[in-house]
Amino acid sequence: MARTKKVYKRVLLKLSGEALAGERGYGLDVGVIQKTAQEIKEVTRLGTQLGVVVGGGNIFRGLAASARGMDRIQADYLGMLATLFNAVAIRETLLRVKVPAVVLSALPIPALAETYYPRTARREMDAGQVLLLAAGTGNPYFTTDTAAALRASELGADLILKATQVDGVYDDDPRLNPQARLYTEMDYDQYLQGRLEVMDATAISLARENNIPIVVFNGMIKGNLKKIVTGSTIGTIIRGTRS
Repeated sequence: MARTKKVYKRVLLKLSGEALAGERGYGLDVGVIQKTAQEIKEVTRLGTQLGVVVGGGNIFRGLAASARGMDRIQADYLGMLATLFNAVAIRETLLRVKVPAVVLSALPIPALAETYYPRTARREMDAGQVLLLAAGTGNPYFTTDTAAALRASELGADLILKATQVDGVYDDDPRLNPQARLYTEMDYDQYLQGRLEVMDATAISLARENNIPIVVFNGMIKGNLKKIVTGSTIGTIIRGTRS
């Protein structure tokens, strides 16, 4: 039987909080977290080093609260705390299935997580720990997508994976338009010029500056994460123009 060929050594995975809510649309779905932990376990068995930036939209969305009148800075900090909630839940589930994991937070909350420092994070990855990267960048006005691109740059990731609830990047919302076309490949500039909304422009620009490809894929389909890490073409890849 042929062995699985590992392509990517160090990967940064962005998980949305909404995905962790499951069909309820809010809070934490224990079943979804358990499935996520198993998907991560399959990837770590390959020897791939994995960092995971976790969103918090299943608990609190800072931008939405700001739109309803809350101070934007305070709302964003509450959103950061929501990501920490999710990261701790995933860590505990990973530890139960014998996957070493650590939560590193951009906000210092020592009772729940270690403080994020790039050098410490790289050491933890080299030691085989899955990094659960919480609290975004630690600054208001930045999304967790931007945090994912920033952490990928700091950690020297080979690839950013953006797990979504659709199959990749489309030219229109596939949930509203059944004729929407799926892109299998595009370059950073094409994405930015198209004003697409799967990831924010700051995240794409940062990935472009550091030449880190991004794969947008359906994180709800079992096995997709492992397939991408081992070189399968899944979803949409965003990268620089080939020479």
